[in-house]
Amino acid sequence: MKTRFETLEDLPGQRRVTWRSGGWVALAALLGIAWPPLIITFLVWPPENWLAGLSTDWRVLVLAVGVLAVPLCLWLLNQERQRTGRPGTRLGIVWRFMFYGGLLAAALQGFNALVLSGIGAAGAADVGQALGYAETALLIFGVGGVPLAILVGISYALWAGLCAAFLAFMPRPAPVRDRLGLSGRDSFAPD
Repeated sequence: MKTRFETLEDLPGQRRVTWRSGGWVALAALLGIAWPPLIITFLVWPPENWLAGLSTDWRVLVLAVGVLAVPLCLWLLNQERQRTGRPGTRLGIVWRFMFYGGLLAAALQGFNALVLSGIGAAGAADVGQALGYAETALLIFGVGGVPLAILVGISYALWAGLCAAFLAFMPRPAPVRDRLGLSGRDSFAPD
């Protein structure tokens, strides 16, 4: 009788996977970009400012980052897979998306806080007003905004990672034991 978890591959997300070719990668990228909460809020509350500079709707900016980041991450995963053979499991794929999605969100929100504080300080009447505006912008957008941006970034990346793990990758076929010794290699050696 087999117990529930005899091998590592019996755990959820630990089954070995390999890259899937063809249009599956493009489909994974398109679905990964279309994060459902973002799309639903676009339909329920359409943005008032699509490209109005500093007052652009934050959802438009998040979607623009997703359009660039999701295909780039898929390309980087393929490069890493060709170079090292990893990530080899769906859990590894999702983990990479979430980790780098959170880092990207934190970096972009920190950059946003610095830019807004610089723009506000440049338009101030005197040094005291410039320092006050910079401090307020850094506190609101930096200290207050970074945790929220990380939460949104990780959530978006989780969705994109799941799309990539289940569409751009497929289960790796089980290795076949070479019982006659004709293949010239050990079939159980790591790829």
